[in-house]
Amino acid sequence: MTPPGSEPRWLDEDDRETWVALARLLMRLPTALDTQLQRDSGLSHFEYGVLAGLSEADEGTLRMSELAVYANGSLSRLSRAVARLERRGWVTRRPDPADGRYTLAVLTDKGRAVLVEAVPGHVEAVNRLVFDSLTTAQARQLRAIAGRILDAVDAEAGMTPKPGP
Repeated sequence: MTPPGSEPRWLDEDDRETWVALARLLMRLPTALDTQLQRDSGLSHFEYGVLAGLSEADEGTLRMSELAVYANGSLSRLSRAVARLERRGWVTRRPDPADGRYTLAVLTDKGRAVLVEAVPGHVEAVNRLVFDSLTTAQARQLRAIAGRILDAVDAEAGMTPKPGP
């Protein structure tokens, strides 16, 4: 944060061009992935993230609050998405038996089957849009760069950075 009355640190031309490229990527890549998932699987990218998060959890079950963090969405956005997934029979909700103040989201067998069917097309899109354009060394650099930026974002938000590979 710039102290009051002081001049902001302006971006030089190289940094500005890098920032513009990154900002465009951050806007356009999720849209491209969402388009592929909608077209091929009838899922939004957010819904795919919800199903994927549940599939990686023990017994396909997470507290809604934990799932919201995983899916990078607010509880209200997650609740609306899970309601849509429930109507399709892909997820169920139930009270957490360990603490009834929480609600658990549970991936159903039908939801797991939908995810399994969606994964190949999504992975192909990720390969086509991201990795096919990069060398192996560039992909490693991208991972390291993304990790450093995520650490800074997490620190700004007061989150503990996750250990990297």
